[in-house]
Amino acid sequence: MNFECGRAGRKDINQLYDQELYSESCQSSAASPLSLNMEALEEAELCFPQLNNSCRKTMHSHLEATLIYTLLSFITVLTVVLNLLVIISISHFRQLHTSTNLLLLSLAVADFLVGLLQMPPEILLFRGCWILGDFICVVNYFLGYLTVGVSVGNMVLISIDRYMAICDPMFYNTKVTLRRVQYCVYLCWVFSVVHSAWILRDFLKQPDRYNTCYGECVVVLTYLETAADLFFAFLGPIVVITVLYLRVFVVAVSQARAMRSHITTVTLQRSETVKANKSELKAARTLGVVIAAFLLCNSPYYCFIVAVENNLIATSTAGIELWLLYFNSCLNPVIYVFFYPWFRKSIKHIVTLQILQPGSSEANLM
Repeated sequence: MNFECGRAGRKDINQLYDQELYSESCQSSAASPLSLNMEALEEAELCFPQLNNSCRKTMHSHLEATLIYTLLSFITVLTVVLNLLVIISISHFRQLHTSTNLLLLSLAVADFLVGLLQMPPEILLFRGCWILGDFICVVNYFLGYLTVGVSVGNMVLISIDRYMAICDPMFYNTKVTLRRVQYCVYLCWVFSVVHSAWILRDFLKQPDRYNTCYGECVVVLTYLETAADLFFAFLGPIVVITVLYLRVFVVAVSQARAMRSHITTVTLQRSETVKANKSELKAARTLGVVIAAFLLCNSPYYCFIVAVENNLIATSTAGIELWLLYFNSCLNPVIYVFFYPWFRKSIKHIVTLQILQPGSSEANLM
């Protein structure tokens, strides 16, 4: 016998039997397990099930989500710890108070802020839901532009520093003083703050103006804002860095050939200069690796930004490109570990708590 809920049943059936069976059929159809499961599944896909305009979660398998969360958390912890070690090392040991290391200190502070304040919210956003509110959304984007701007500025300053050290070594100590480098670092941070505030000026006034659903953290840039950010944070610095390091490379090759030739007619002063230049060349090589890593980690993200239609920038869609950008903050101190003996020695002093002993700031790390 076939029945349709809401319609009359067959007339030749006993009335009592018909009423009981008809009632059970309608109830079972209205609250079937399939219907309940679909409703529960739909609620599970929503960031905020109690709201009609809630965004939907990005669905992943349990294994995939666990692996990604573990990897991103490991990168975050490593970024914070390693950059904190760099900050403590350069700040504590007097022997490391040089103009070049001051630039590395500024870079480490920016990288530390990325690991401490940028990466954790991005891990939470992995499921596609922003649960921290509009204020933290604004802070997240502002810090993102700020730290990237500071990192780019420091890379340019490092390139200028190496250019002066290799190409004009006789006047390096008189032109590149610690106070001048401090002023440059201050200006770098101030310019990055102004740049970030200008790029996000509309977003700062109304954080949710670009959101299409509740639980989203999105900013839309105009063509002018995108072009300005692309030029000041990527293309312009790349041109400056490339030109300076090409010049450094040419001079470094010529100096290396001069040192291998063992010229006997050089004066004592010239010999000391060559010896000093040898250490400068090693520093240039290390910082060249840092800059190469910076370009490799930043290029995919900015290529992604250029390619995205309507200039829509959402951390939930940038994905791998954004985390590759952040991964550069973890990579810098790892490079120091492999190329700088003083950093390995300073880590040993910090881990073994020798740093707490009186006079530890005067330790010889070179």
